[in-house]
Amino acid sequence: MSSGLPARLLRRREISRRASFLELFFDLAFILALNRLSRALEEDLSLGWAFRTALLLAAIWWVWFVTAWSTDWFEPRTPLISGLLLWVMFGGMLMAAAAPTAYAGHALVFAGAYVAIHLGRAALLLPALHGHPLQLRTLRVAIWFAVSGVLWLTGAFVGPAQVVLWTAAVLLDYSMARLRWPTPGLGRSSWENLQIIGEHLSERYQQIFIIALGELILTAGITYSQRGFDLGRSVAFALMFINAVSLGRLYLVPGGMRLGAAIEAMGPPGSRLGLLAGYLHLVMIAGVLATGVGSRLMIMEPFSHDLAAVVTMAAGPALFLTGWILLALAVHSRLSWQRLIGMVAILVAAAAGHEQSLLVNSVIITGLLILIAHSDTLVAGVRRRRRP
Repeated sequence: MSSGLPARLLRRREISRRASFLELFFDLAFILALNRLSRALEEDLSLGWAFRTALLLAAIWWVWFVTAWSTDWFEPRTPLISGLLLWVMFGGMLMAAAAPTAYAGHALVFAGAYVAIHLGRAALLLPALHGHPLQLRTLRVAIWFAVSGVLWLTGAFVGPAQVVLWTAAVLLDYSMARLRWPTPGLGRSSWENLQIIGEHLSERYQQIFIIALGELILTAGITYSQRGFDLGRSVAFALMFINAVSLGRLYLVPGGMRLGAAIEAMGPPGSRLGLLAGYLHLVMIAGVLATGVGSRLMIMEPFSHDLAAVVTMAAGPALFLTGWILLALAVHSRLSWQRLIGMVAILVAAAAGHEQSLLVNSVIITGLLILIAHSDTLVAGVRRRRRP
């Protein structure tokens, strides 16, 4: 390889701030993943299965997240990084396809694809970065993915301990990133060494969140089309759309729009905020996934009184608001009391109305989401009227 290859692989901070076409194309694998996970959760709304689904979502999200950070550091238009993106995309599609049966016969496909994605990334980057300081950072990451890979693959073969081993693997992967991959004999990466382009990463977060909302609308629309156009289902479909719009507005105003500027303003330590945003986006996307499941159940049986479905409908917005409130706190250093109160109101309303139909509960939740989404405007209007 030529000596200039490592330099050509790196994304130049001063010009390459927008996501490339291939990065957007890569996100399509996430649509399949969310669809398969939501379908699996829809079949079993028990607490145990919800945890198992969350475990799979955490693994799939980590594939997306690490890839988004890789393309923040490396130029996705170079042939090597383009090939790497396609490799990860195909592996992500394998994981998505195997997700519904990852606990029932296809554990090795899911875990094997996960391990192959992360170790394959290292196998491509380590030789290409020969002689460059970033090779050491890549080596640290690869070593820890190899350690967690043992847990992933062992869990695929040891059925009774599968959930325990995979939970440990997820915790290891997530915690090592926060600790900056401390490795015996190699040290740990510094925040300067992990510096990111705030505008690019913030844009990637926004794009994947919109993908999640798109999956919600797509699957709900398919369900509505298949089940019929009677009044109850039509109202349920309209409520789903209003909820999706409300979640989108809540995300973009103001936390999601200012994340990039906050990361850039912090300098190298901004990578810590970017990492925290990755964890919190997982919570928000889990909320969107649960909202989609609740919406489809409501469209199928709008007058059902299924308690598990009611809990799912309330848990979706509550999870989203939890992630959003914590993200806004990290970005703006202040707590959004209106949204916190709104989240509590959604949970209280669901508890009080658990004997009501799904449609009635959705009307209440939708009304609360509209109020929460416009709470800043309402509060500002009240303050203006009170001024002498």
